[in-house]
Amino acid sequence: MHQQQSFRTEEKAALYLVPTPIGNLEDMTFRAIRIMEEVDIIFAEDTRQTRKLCSHFEISTDLDSYHEHNKDNKGSKIISLLSEGKKVALVSDAGTPLVSDPGKEIVDQAQQEGISVISLPGANAAVTALTASGFGGGPFYFYGFLPRKKKDREAEINDLSYVKAPLIFYESPHRLKEMVSHLEERWKNRKVVLAREITKKFEELVRGTIAELKDYLEEQNVKGECCVIVEGADPEEKRPEDSWWEDIDILTHVQLHMEKDMSSKEAIKETAKERGLPKREVYAAFHDLS
Repeated sequence: MHQQQSFRTEEKAALYLVPTPIGNLEDMTFRAIRIMEEVDIIFAEDTRQTRKLCSHFEISTDLDSYHEHNKDNKGSKIISLLSEGKKVALVSDAGTPLVSDPGKEIVDQAQQEGISVISLPGANAAVTALTASGFGGGPFYFYGFLPRKKKDREAEINDLSYVKAPLIFYESPHRLKEMVSHLEERWKNRKVVLAREITKKFEELVRGTIAELKDYLEEQNVKGECCVIVEGADPEEKRPEDSWWEDIDILTHVQLHMEKDMSSKEAIKETAKERGLPKREVYAAFHDLS
């Protein structure tokens, strides 16, 4: 067991995780500026973006890159610098490092080496959107970006269907319509808040049901990074004890429900719900095989 006492250690080496503004430069904290000035080097997800930030606050510390595509090589460099007693800051493009951003591997490596990892509080789109959404004040489930592949995304939505706490997702504007369309297939009448351009000049929150949001997006050309907050499952909704249908095909699944005096329409709807599939997919499979 390793105990870290962040502000009592005499070791010079430390890895600082420094949040940066998600849009409004006034959200940079005094402490974040001081740390970025005092460390020996700053590793940034996007050095171009961070260079602009440093220029604004007159921070002259050396910059280097650390992102998803070079994390192995640069990770070794960071650990080497820390081992030499250097202080290193890690920043993401915007917001808090490791919240849907790179950094997990280097934090793991630093901890394994017994090096202090000190995280600063600061800007975060998910928490900022949550507190304004009307869903805050209790537990919440932060997911981040759903998978891009349709099958993987639908599987994740199915797994999240029984979470009682509000669900927080990130999505880019050009994939937002598709993402909301998939949410609508499973959670049509749940309440939702779309928060976009948080802290920026065109900050906007759109509230309604998922079905209403889907219609809204058909008419609007949404720009800017988006945070989608969906109300949690009904407290009365129970997760199935087991997936009794796993060893049968869709046709048999539907037919078993029809034997319980369900209409084919009702049986298809129930089968889709249990399997976590779109109704149209079950409908097509049922009619192709029957």
